[in-house]
Amino acid sequence: MQLVLPDRPFAGYIFDCDGTLVDSMPLHFRAWNASFRHHGAPWEWTEERFYASAGVPDREIVAALNAEFGSGIDADAVHETKVEWFVSHLHELTPVAAVAEYVRLFHGRGERIAVATGSDISIVDPELRHVGLRDYFEIIVTPADVKRGKPAPDMFLLAAERLGVDPADCLVFEDGQAGLQAAAAAGMASVFVPSAPSAFC
Repeated sequence: MQLVLPDRPFAGYIFDCDGTLVDSMPLHFRAWNASFRHHGAPWEWTEERFYASAGVPDREIVAALNAEFGSGIDADAVHETKVEWFVSHLHELTPVAAVAEYVRLFHGRGERIAVATGSDISIVDPELRHVGLRDYFEIIVTPADVKRGKPAPDMFLLAAERLGVDPADCLVFEDGQAGLQAAAAAGMASVFVPSAPSAFC
């Protein structure tokens, strides 16, 4: 994978986690389906729908599915089961090499870097540790830190604030459409990191 960055300097760099820093999307898809089966969800969760929802917080996804299918699946319970299944399979994860290379480059240059992710810290912390990237980030913004998740700009704006950097001087690395929309809404440039199979792009 070769990423093309805008040809100008930035004061801060913000990374999504799943599918961007960590090659975890296939594992998340399996975790979702394991949890949905466990809780008797009445819908079919396809890869296409999964990748289309990349970056959206888990509980918001379940709430939308409940509304669509007229069901009352417990979003918190689905999330907790998904987390347990995912963490039990961490050994399958690897970093996204091209993005990890930039993390190490920016960190080595003393650049300001942060993570802004739609996943909870209970998933982000162990997966970043497993792939050897956790120690590069002092700042990690999750849905628990903001009122609105992606595609709203809140997480990226908070990350910029914690970095002490103007949003216009931030570059976002993202694999999800919701995240790219959030970056644009925050007034930030972005780099698309392809994680979905080409059929779903």
